[in-house]
Amino acid sequence: MFNGLPPLSLYIHLPWCVRKCPYCDFNSHELRGDAPTSDYVDALLNDLEADLPLVWGRTVSTVFIGGGTPSLFPAAEIERLLSGVAARIALRPGAEVTMEANPGTLESGPLADYRAAGVTRLSLGVQSFSDRLLDKIGRIHDGDCAERAVREALQVGFDGVNVDLMFGLPEQSTAEMVADLQRALALDPGHISHYQLTLEPNTLFHRKPPARMPDADLSWEMTEQAHQLFAAAGYERYEVSAFARPGHECQHNLNYWRFGDYLGIGAGAHGKITSAAEGVVKRLVKQRHPAAYLAGRERIVQSSTLSLDDLVFEFMLGALRLPDGVDVSDFTRRTGLALASLEPERQAGIDKGWLASEAGRLAPSELGYQYLNDVQALFLRHD
Repeated sequence: MFNGLPPLSLYIHLPWCVRKCPYCDFNSHELRGDAPTSDYVDALLNDLEADLPLVWGRTVSTVFIGGGTPSLFPAAEIERLLSGVAARIALRPGAEVTMEANPGTLESGPLADYRAAGVTRLSLGVQSFSDRLLDKIGRIHDGDCAERAVREALQVGFDGVNVDLMFGLPEQSTAEMVADLQRALALDPGHISHYQLTLEPNTLFHRKPPARMPDADLSWEMTEQAHQLFAAAGYERYEVSAFARPGHECQHNLNYWRFGDYLGIGAGAHGKITSAAEGVVKRLVKQRHPAAYLAGRERIVQSSTLSLDDLVFEFMLGALRLPDGVDVSDFTRRTGLALASLEPERQAGIDKGWLASEAGRLAPSELGYQYLNDVQALFLRHD
């Protein structure tokens, strides 16, 4: 049985972008003409209302507005959206409210309006400060534009600013990766997401891989140098690809990795909800295509209850992304299962030197963090 309910977050998906990046496998759609922003906000609020019976009496701890490119929506619509959310469900006082933004869709001035609308944390999709590399990955901004956006976000006074950077880009050298990271660190944003480009299925790069992608040795060299730069600058790695100064960690993402609950509203949004009354954890997926979502067709396209094996794997999938791991008692609180449900996989990981289990915590070892996919796969069970 569940011992209480996990924290609850809200994810809001805004699906349009100016141009689909060739590496992007998110549910994003190139905008043709003006986005129906007002109609879409209405649909989001209706979607939230329909989900409320799933979470009666619960409080939302964090909100994340992702995309797509949410900064295509005017600040007035973001304010109406957030006001509508607050009118329908309780928000924790001082709740973290993150919005993703593309430097190429920002004009001088509007960031202050997003802050006034209720956004407390901004995540900027910089990816690189190199104009040459930005062109190779299909971004619509240049390096100077990205730097101006970061500076403006910091000046406006957001509680948190994240710079999204990628490495392992086509033709990228280690020196170019270092230059990108040094330029980001010099801006002192508090939080930097630094992740390797991967060629995901159903993307243009997967169908037509770019030439001269860094090999495994070069990518590892980039990773090692990046970690040294982060440590020297006082940024702590608190997740596989997330680095922050103390107190600047993304609370919304931490809730994901700790197997918290979240409502997902918007085209293609996913949700995960614990039902203490039924003793189960459910996943929901919303209508994917924006036009069908706006038309109100089949709002929930998938609803499933996690099996016992699913619970074990999905809990560990997130927990092992955290170098500090999790309190083992959280496993029972989040899944309703006894700790013995992790055996014999937990012991196999310890025997291989991939897992450390001490002081009431379960975490990947330094070796295990280098082979994280293999460690996570230990807990993937098959019928």
